[in-house]
Amino acid sequence: MKIHLGTETIKDIQNAVVTSGTFDGVHVGHQQILSRLREVANDINGETVLITYWPHPRLVLNPSDRSLCLLSTFPEKANLLEKYGIDHLVKVPFTKEFSQMSPEDYIKIILKERIMTKRLIIGYDHRFGIERSGGLDELIDFAPRYGYEVEEIPRKDIDEIGISSTKIRNALNSGDVALANSFLGRFYSLTGKVVHGEKRGRGIGFPTANINIKEGYKLIPGDGVYAVKVCDKYKKLDGMLNIGTRPTVGGENRTIEVHIFDFNEDIYDSEICIEFVNQIRKEQKFESVDALKAQLEADEQAVRAELSKL
Repeated sequence: MKIHLGTETIKDIQNAVVTSGTFDGVHVGHQQILSRLREVANDINGETVLITYWPHPRLVLNPSDRSLCLLSTFPEKANLLEKYGIDHLVKVPFTKEFSQMSPEDYIKIILKERIMTKRLIIGYDHRFGIERSGGLDELIDFAPRYGYEVEEIPRKDIDEIGISSTKIRNALNSGDVALANSFLGRFYSLTGKVVHGEKRGRGIGFPTANINIKEGYKLIPGDGVYAVKVCDKYKKLDGMLNIGTRPTVGGENRTIEVHIFDFNEDIYDSEICIEFVNQIRKEQKFESVDALKAQLEADEQAVRAELSKL
């Protein structure tokens, strides 16, 4: 897959079959569009092109609104899109100036002049242009003038799946990673750097790796204890992860800490990926550190049992 930073230097795409959107999370609904994109490209000996916008439009148009958390960073999204058969990923810098482009200018400049679109595949609710004023009607109206064909994924096909990025975010915020995973078609994941913590877990027999997620917009699942897979460049290990403030030991800041089973290596400053399998319980405050330790021992057994099902 080739990644294009903007549209100005794109050239020589053969029979471009195009879709566009934020594609946050690349969930099962998105995958239906991507599958159709690949199918059409194969039929006309074409190449698949996905236009996406970065940063997310809401982060630019409403910078004071901190409520939006995203399911995927741009590198995560790019890796997923490559797996689903995208030949060209076009990363369009989303600015306030770009948001003022009229629907016809978007079609003329981006779709026709720069990408030379032959076929356009879109979801039923696709909007574009200033104040989202463009949609399917405009794409159909301008198709003869600019020489492309447009195909809409019917609303019934998307609604039957019943999946949206918002539903996935809600599931993750509540800790229901199993539901989110079913919508995504894979395990939800976080990637971060292992940093030094207070090392309290080591003192009670559960050493943990503290994970720092540098992207402040990345969605962190709700507080609780999770069964996880821990991945680095070479292997995938079982683990038990806690998200929360650690109220039993007087914690104040929210942390992400993973106890990796049967593992005793120095991984400080390493980048690891966490795949969430299921939530075991919500975070809670215990009467003593001994009570916390006893619960962690029970949690470990529950996590090992959960992971043994995979």
